[in-house]
Amino acid sequence: MAELITMPKLGFDMAEGKLVRWVKKQGEPVNKGEVLAEVETDKATVEVESFVSGVVAATFAEEGSFQKVGALIAVIAAPGEAVDVESLRAQAGGKTKDEGQKTTISQPSSVVSGQPSGKSNGQPTPAVSASTFLRISPIARRMADELGIDPRQVKGSGPEGRVTKKDIEAHLAAKAAPAPVPSFPAFPSVSIAREDITIPLTKLRSAIARRMTESKTSVPHFYVTVEVDMEAVLDLRKQLNAMLGDPPGGKLSVNDFVVKAAALVLRDYPNLNASFNGDHTVRHGHINIGNAVSVEAGLLTVVVKDADAKSLAQISAEVKAMAVRARDGKVKPDDVDGSTFTISNLGMYDVDSFVAIINPPDAAILAVGSARQTPVVKDGALTVGWRMKATISADHRVTDGAEAAQFMQALKKKLEEPLRLML
Repeated sequence: MAELITMPKLGFDMAEGKLVRWVKKQGEPVNKGEVLAEVETDKATVEVESFVSGVVAATFAEEGSFQKVGALIAVIAAPGEAVDVESLRAQAGGKTKDEGQKTTISQPSSVVSGQPSGKSNGQPTPAVSASTFLRISPIARRMADELGIDPRQVKGSGPEGRVTKKDIEAHLAAKAAPAPVPSFPAFPSVSIAREDITIPLTKLRSAIARRMTESKTSVPHFYVTVEVDMEAVLDLRKQLNAMLGDPPGGKLSVNDFVVKAAALVLRDYPNLNASFNGDHTVRHGHINIGNAVSVEAGLLTVVVKDADAKSLAQISAEVKAMAVRARDGKVKPDDVDGSTFTISNLGMYDVDSFVAIINPPDAAILAVGSARQTPVVKDGALTVGWRMKATISADHRVTDGAEAAQFMQALKKKLEEPLRLML
């Protein structure tokens, strides 16, 4: 029996999604778990996997179109199965040709594995040929389409030759670059292309623009900064990483300690793990720490659920796995939903300090700079120490400066005595 494919709900507040691309076209086989299409939500471009094996009998949504959650977008049938495509198309809102006409799905040359709708076709199941498969990120594909570039002419620098946004930009720059000029002529006249390029906003960039503008203009921010002695954290991190060896998830990072420390301290400061909601404040029962991750189209916040109850290793593994999915355009809805407090860490960019805009509906966000060696006074003598600056931005409708200062004081103590994070 044919399976109807509808626009999935890929986020708590998702009402519609943009069908960016059909990875499997009409008439092509698809296996359960294979990527069927790419859908852009307010937060990310997500690869939608097929939950059934079969043949794509019909698609009812054009690439680039917006579809409401639950709208019929495709049907997958067994090879040879008769499907009343026109009736389904009418159901999806399209035009019908001959009422009641049925289409028989021909056996594809590349037979899919698995059993669509529980029925076996009894045929061997060779894999779909990958010789013509182009590995390209969703953002890169969209840029290629918009700029009229054939992505097959672009050399990919990503994993397994995946074409990325940077590859498209490099390809475009190479095409626009002037021909090489002789080395020695004095002050040669060089023609340089300086054309403006208009890049339409992605759903993610639009969402960032809308949410951050609302936050900065409607939420009364205030800021508190502290400087933390990070020597003990760096020593403990070094010892733990040596003890862990080379775990699959990678070594512990400084950010893992910050996430754990903030989560534990939030237990004592529920107003900073809260949301303002008109005439009342919601103090969240769970402590879910959002971590800002840079992706091609902007920023995503991946969320460690119940971070106060997890070990440093668990936090580290979860953040790394979700960050990889976010950067590969394979983020899961659960990865980015449910944040109650956010951390934005720019320490890896050698940033001393900065302030961040609150990520609604959170009541606060912690901005973290890099841990760096600096002259410090210790026991009355000038010496060298490791220091890190952290700044909290807080919603003055929910909390006050004194409470935020106490939170930062407790966070500083937690990080300067990191063995407390192991208890």
